[in-house]
Amino acid sequence: MSEKVDHILAQADWLRTDGIQAVFSAIEQDGDEARVVGGAVRNTLLGHPVPDVDIATTALPETVMQRARAAGLKPVGTGLDHGTVTVISGGFPYEVTTLREDVETFGRQARVVFGRNWVRDAERRDFTLNALYTDRHGRLRDPLGGLEDCLARRIRFIGDPDKRIQEDYLRILRFFRIYAAYGAGEMDAAGLGACLRQRDGLRHLSAERIGHEMRRLLRAPLAGPALSMMNDCGLWEIATGGLARIDDFLALRTLSHIAAEVTDPELGLVVLAGFVREDLERICDRFRLSNAERGRMRSAWAAMKRFRQRKDLPEAEALIYEFGRQGALDGLLAHWAGQKARGQAADAAYEDLLSRLRQSPLPVFPLKGADLIATGHAPGPALGDQLKRLEASWRDSGFSLSKDDLMRLAGACS
Repeated sequence: MSEKVDHILAQADWLRTDGIQAVFSAIEQDGDEARVVGGAVRNTLLGHPVPDVDIATTALPETVMQRARAAGLKPVGTGLDHGTVTVISGGFPYEVTTLREDVETFGRQARVVFGRNWVRDAERRDFTLNALYTDRHGRLRDPLGGLEDCLARRIRFIGDPDKRIQEDYLRILRFFRIYAAYGAGEMDAAGLGACLRQRDGLRHLSAERIGHEMRRLLRAPLAGPALSMMNDCGLWEIATGGLARIDDFLALRTLSHIAAEVTDPELGLVVLAGFVREDLERICDRFRLSNAERGRMRSAWAAMKRFRQRKDLPEAEALIYEFGRQGALDGLLAHWAGQKARGQAADAAYEDLLSRLRQSPLPVFPLKGADLIATGHAPGPALGDQLKRLEASWRDSGFSLSKDDLMRLAGACS
């Protein structure tokens, strides 16, 4: 097994680049070592993409800075107090962190000393599958026996789960997020029990940290089962301040084969928490969402409401014109999920509308105020009212009235 694992790591594209090998060469001097740790190793062994690469080293931060600069690389002291230097090599940023040992822990305010002991460094990490290291040649280093858990997709805390969580209560959400992204089978009972016992610690976390972790969880493949368990344990309500429509969310994820949007956090939050508009605004504020995220959620919720108000399905063009293409698509998927959860969805009709929403052109009102002014209409509020009436007539016609038709109608109305 070890030879096979080493071969997989040695053949990883990210480890074979000149950029990362230059970082190793710069750091590994005078007896210092460097190893890739965590996500890059885990993802490679599980066949997942590797978006970033973290490196652990025995070299002190100031030494990393000096050696990287001397090698012609660009070091940036992104977290020197915590031992972290970002080294840019080959146009790619590598986060290089000196081995650490927690001496005392006060929530996230751990007093940390730098060290040279790889086991102690591993022991301060969160989950066993994240405490895997590899050297520059692809040789695995597994100080805590996390390889078996990784390959079995078991998410287990390192050491005492309660203590790991007390060091940083965000690890409660990370337990569910990592499971949703990489897990298989039942959740680890010891870890789940610790999350339940320590759940009040979530109340001490900042909104930004909770929101960031929840959005990552919502994108993950097993978000449905993870959120179901969170809800059963009372964690969803603590994290979000509200209730969850878990059945609707589970139904939404069954549409992933025809709609990639179902993994977007904005749509997931609308389905989970959008009972009424106030719920939506609360979760936007609680998670400190961006204006773009808020705007998408509001459009989705308004379109979903429109579907609920009608017994038949609206025309695609009308939906796109009122809510925009994205809002119309999100609204349809949110409503469809709710109907599926209640066994009331006419899937063929919804799928047909979904296709038309993707393909139909955006209707553009063909008339402008200048067109009416050119024919003698006076500028002013009355002109604006006239345009609104003409636009309503154009919409009622199914967007079929031409510019000439509207000009004739304007003459008849003047």
